[in-house]
Amino acid sequence: MTGQPTLVIAGTDHHRLKDHLLPGDGREAAAILLCARGRLEPLRLLVKHVYLVPHAECSRRDNQLVWPGQCIEDCLTLAEDDDLSLMLVHSHPSGYDHFSSADDESDQEVMPSMFLARLSNASGPMFHGSAIMLPGGVMRARVYDEQLRCQEAGLISVIGDDISFFWPHGPNAKRPLAFSSGMTNELRRLHAGIVGTSGTGSIVAEQALRLGFGEITVVDHDVMERRNLNRILNSTLDDAILQQKKVSVFERAARAVNPDVIVNTLDCRAGTRKAIEALSKADVLFCCVDTETGRDICDRLATAMLLPLFDVGVVIPVRRNMVGELVIQDVQGRIDYIQPGESSLLSRGVYTSAGVAAEDLRERDPEAFERQVGEGYMPGVMEEAPSVITLNMRGASMTMQEFIARAYPYRLDGNAPYAQTSFALAIEEQDFYHETHFPRAGRHRFASGLRSPLLGIPALEDAQ
Repeated sequence: MTGQPTLVIAGTDHHRLKDHLLPGDGREAAAILLCARGRLEPLRLLVKHVYLVPHAECSRRDNQLVWPGQCIEDCLTLAEDDDLSLMLVHSHPSGYDHFSSADDESDQEVMPSMFLARLSNASGPMFHGSAIMLPGGVMRARVYDEQLRCQEAGLISVIGDDISFFWPHGPNAKRPLAFSSGMTNELRRLHAGIVGTSGTGSIVAEQALRLGFGEITVVDHDVMERRNLNRILNSTLDDAILQQKKVSVFERAARAVNPDVIVNTLDCRAGTRKAIEALSKADVLFCCVDTETGRDICDRLATAMLLPLFDVGVVIPVRRNMVGELVIQDVQGRIDYIQPGESSLLSRGVYTSAGVAAEDLRERDPEAFERQVGEGYMPGVMEEAPSVITLNMRGASMTMQEFIARAYPYRLDGNAPYAQTSFALAIEEQDFYHETHFPRAGRHRFASGLRSPLLGIPALEDAQ
């Protein structure tokens, strides 16, 4: 949400960086981050590769570090193909939380040559930067443009089993306490992106609003109908009669609750350029859709922009009993947390490429497509207005609670065991799956930003 530059790093990369920069010997160490520019306005640097400068090649002291310039040259060469930015990082094991005068002098000496090394045929503005790491893994960073104008990073996000936000003023390794005023104050500085504002989505959006997110972007192409009134919060009969946009219903409610919150509404599908560009500005992404195509877009966007992704799904499978009567087999829900560089919704089997392709074909037959979506809650049962708000409430609440647990840790056994949570109400059972339970996703779109083709899908280039 900050207008200043943002630096985002995956939790696994931050862990490697921390182990290298703070090995426990009390001496400074160095590394180089190769970063994609995910966005330019505001600038978002996405850590794509981590280069660890070998300790043996450095002169390391408790308050001084000398390291070979060849390492920077090597990284500039590695960065050429993707035109990546470099972030030079070193540690302050003493805990000194500002850039020192020696740091300033080093930047003034090194930065000009880094800009000169850029290939002459490269287009667009270039940025490089420097950063420090303090005990506990807290980071501060600053970014230079080609005129060597310097701007401090307004936010550094670390997206792993835990989600950490480091701000330029008063960095502290200890996260705010969950449910406290400290959490509320931080949420005012964060931007939530929510895809889908219907059954579960309207509830997730309501929670984001009342928890105090400072900016909320909602995306939904649909309009209100009478059949939606029993499960979309803040909707009225007039909304259904006038076929108001679902995103407009939330915007109206948000204005009445907290006129200070920034609400961005997009009346379109997630798979459009304007939706993807708007959601790419978020700090956290919530996927509340019932289509495989929507999940695919969110999955790809989270990977490309290094966003923490929370996905929710509910279903009520039915069957025929021995006398042919239709009975409920179970009442189920699922919450997935996706962190960059690990598994994805696709690798977990939450959706499939075949399912996305099938929906694309159905899109050419709107009536068949709407029937398929209408059967989402109770497959095989054509319920015009299924009474599922209680189920939606449970799934949506667990989704937002998963975000709170990650960003403001309170679980006694940590967050790693809860990559996926599923519940079955017919037998009152919950299952939890560790991140290592799922195959890792490929890194071919990792930290790719919004480069062409958008999210790796050529068709999105013209999807306005």
